[in-house]
Amino acid sequence: VQLQASGGGLVQPGNSLRLSCTVSGSSFRNDPLAWFRQAPGQERNFLGVTRWSGGPTFYVDSVKGRFTIFRAKHENMGYLRMNDLKPEDTAVYYCALATSWSSAVQRGEPTAYSYWGQGTQVTVSS
Repeated sequence: VQLQASGGGLVQPGNSLRLSCTVSGSSFRNDPLAWFRQAPGQERNFLGVTRWSGGPTFYVDSVKGRFTIFRAKHENMGYLRMNDLKPEDTAVYYCALATSWSSAVQRGEPTAYSYWGQGTQVTVSS
């Protein structure tokens, strides 16, 4: 199973960006897909998680209302839409896939996720 995150770049504060996550090598079409980010010198932080098969998507409070996670099942693609970006959103963004749903997956514990993309850099600066 391979995940590849893409779509990062330099963006001005207040603008939007959409990141993509391509999943290949498996038919994990019903398993949880999450996004994390890691700023320099900080731990990897959970942003939110969704199921491929539908149902509620869970977000951390710090991005709720600004970030949206969604997926295109027929394309095996996941997305992270980020609006009203701020300099503190600057980080490397990662997508991750778990093999089943659990409370640890919903809480965003990194060890609950079996597969990770390589990360894509997002820099928010004027």
